[in-house]
Amino acid sequence: MKAASRCVLVVLAGVAGLAAVQIRQAWPSPLGNTVSGLLIAVSGVLIALAVADGIRPRAEDCAPLAVRQRYMRRFFAAMGGYLLAVFASVWMLRYVESLPLRVLLALLPVPPVALVIGAMVRYVREVDEMQQRIELQAVSIATALVSLLYLTGGFLQSAKVIDLRASTVMLMVFPLVCAVYGLAKFVVARRYR
Repeated sequence: MKAASRCVLVVLAGVAGLAAVQIRQAWPSPLGNTVSGLLIAVSGVLIALAVADGIRPRAEDCAPLAVRQRYMRRFFAAMGGYLLAVFASVWMLRYVESLPLRVLLALLPVPPVALVIGAMVRYVREVDEMQQRIELQAVSIATALVSLLYLTGGFLQSAKVIDLRASTVMLMVFPLVCAVYGLAKFVVARRYR
């Protein structure tokens, strides 16, 4: 897949995510929540496809085949668990009133995300120094750009120029870092060709 195709996937994921937020805010009903949840799932799948393509073997990825295959198994298993946990959490939170149980249900998607991060860390540890350098630069760029974006959004929110729900914005941090990381990795790797 070409870089343009990955960019299209990321843009479509962003559009689906923003549509989900708008539907949830404009249509507060069980059906609106269901449609919003489906759009969030579509967004997650599109981001996963873009990221997966970003780590697919290419000239800029010098990791051995066995390392890439282990990473892909861990990554997709954890992402599958994440999607299931999000749907289960959102669905069950509608029917549970107990605060301790609501806390547990709300945090249900966190362990699969921790597994995704663990898979990423293992992957970086198993590759050679050149690939580690590419990964470090891509993660650094992604973190800096997303931090700048959120800082900008915070100033605009404080000035009452925009009005976004804090929970929605907080939930978008990790997927946005992943998407920007995929794009940054492509750009950084081109310097080493």
